[in-house]
Amino acid sequence: MSENIKKGKKLVGVVVSDKMKDTVVVSVERYIKHPKYGKYIRHKKRYKAHNPGNTKKIGEKTEIQETKPISKDKRFIVIS
Repeated sequence: MSENIKKGKKLVGVVVSDKMKDTVVVSVERYIKHPKYGKYIRHKKRYKAHNPGNTKKIGEKTEIQETKPISKDKRFIVIS
């Protein structure tokens, strides 16, 4: 699995759900500048990430790494 960790995006977010087996939902927040008005807008997106052993709990800050598809919705793994 170490060969999959080398490629892909790394994102940092907060765990918002840990109810599934070996899966957590991570909410990633980023700021986008409005093209016309210049105001920064907060944008959130939720990603399902593979978490073997259910080590992460709700509210923990975590880093996820993009990898090959693990299931229909999971394309990330928890790396820290």
